[in-house]
Formats: sequence, structure tokens, C-alpha cells
Amino acid sequence: MADLMPTITELKIAEIMVGERLRPLYAAGVAALVGVIGDHGFTVPIIVRRTKTGWILIDGAHRLAAMAERKAVHVPVRAYTCTDAEARTMEAAQNLAGISLSPLDDALFLAAYRASYLEMHPETARGMAGALAKNGLATDLKSFAELIANKRSISKRHVTKLASAGRDISRDEANQLRLSPEKVTLDDILLIGKLTDSEERQAVIRKLSLGAAKSASAARAAYRAEIGAAPPVLEEKDAKLQALIAAWGRAGAKMQRAFVEMHRADLERLLGAVEGDE
Repeated sequence: MADLMPTITELKIAEIMVGERLRPLYAAGVAALVGVIGDHGFTVPIIVRRTKTGWILIDGAHRLAAMAERKAVHVPVRAYTCTDAEARTMEAAQNLAGISLSPLDDALFLAAYRASYLEMHPETARGMAGALAKNGLATDLKSFAELIANKRSISKRHVTKLASAGRDISRDEANQLRLSPEKVTLDDILLIGKLTDSEERQAVIRKLSLGAAKSASAARAAYRAEIGAAPPVLEEKDAKLQALIAAWGRAGAKMQRAFVEMHRADLERLLGAVEGDE
């Protein structure tokens, strides 16, 4: 378990090492924080851990960069001693429970949190007898999923899908997808995760990152047309779902609101059924 070091409340910025991050720095975010810190001061300490090689950042890369931009020498911290898995879990949890992330970053952090949690508590993954009795470990992932679902105003099933999607996307692929001028959706991430042909997968990611397609399905269809392959055959239920999604997208916000008002009772009933399944 991670142990807080209450006597360490401030460190020199030069002493803090920043390793590879799940989410890269955004220049606009750093610039905004430079202004906020100038107006209101530094209100939220960054999180670091002590290791044999020195102090390593867990959470607060944008705040740390902003303080460096302001030529500060020291930065407020909350310091811990912890394992690698505990550090990864803390990083993921801090980001998921903080600002609203994109579907891509949500997926990556959820996958990282789940993987690190199961590394820390393998008895939960194996379903050993007595896991529930040991501090309720078997319910912790479910509780965390509920927290994220409430914060994002989505269902727990949606959270589970995000975690599964993030598990199937590599960090290099995620960095390419972040270049996309179109918002990368959960459906895009799920489709890419299912593509086993490496050339097709890279072609889809490349088209999205260059803005050559508005969705992964459109990018895949374009790629298959380029190589003279037949479009993938959809099951009837998938074809109907895609037709509904396409119709919804064409309708526009005004008609979408009118549809929701007309079918509110049915939608609430269906949403209740989904939540009940979980």
C-alpha cells in the first residue's frame, strides 16, 4: 500500500524526474495553467514517489511544466513510497477522477488502472475463495467503475467497454490517433482494437490521424476499396445499428432533441433495462 510521507511538502523542480506518461503534455493546457497559477497561486500539489534513483512524478505533469515556465525553483508536493503498480494506479485514478478526458484517454487510463489493480491484487482476477472477505477487494473495481460512470454521466457498461478498448490500443497507436482532426470515439477505438491485420490496422489509424476519414469504419471501408477487397460483411444487428447511427448523425441537433422528446418514455425504459443488466 502507498505510504504518504507527511514531512515532505515541497521539492526542487530540478529534482523531479518525469518518465513516460499515458497522456502527453498539451502546450495549451500548460499555458492556461501558467496564467491560472499567476492569478490564484499554486493550489493543488503534484504527486511524486521516492525511489532508489530519486523523485519520480506520478501526477501533475502540466502543473509541474507550468511552474517550470514560471521559473519557479520549488513546487508543492504530496510524496509517497509505493510500488510501480501502485504508482500506475494512482496516475490513472487521479486523471480519471479529475478533468473530463477524451474517449481515447479515458480508455487508456481505465485499461491502465485495471491492469495495475489486478497486478496488485491477483486474487481478484483468479476469483479465489475469500477474495471478497479480504477488505472487499473484489468489489473495488466495480466501485471505481461506478465512480467514473457517475462522473462522466455514462453507464458502467460503457466504462467497461472503454477499459477493454484501451487494453487493445498501443501507446504508439494512441499518439497517432491524437493527431486526428476528428474526435476519436469509443466506436473508433473498439473497431481498431478488433483489427488483426497489421496493414489494415495501420491504414485505418493513418487515415484518421491525417483527417482522411471521419471514423474508423469509414477509414476501413476506404482502405478496403483501395486494395480491391470486398467490404466486411456485417451481421444483421450490426447493419441495423450502423443505419441508426448514420440516421442520428444526419438528423442534426434540433431533430435529435425532438426525437428524444417524442420517445423519452421508451428511452428511459431502455436505459433502465441496461442499468439493470449490470
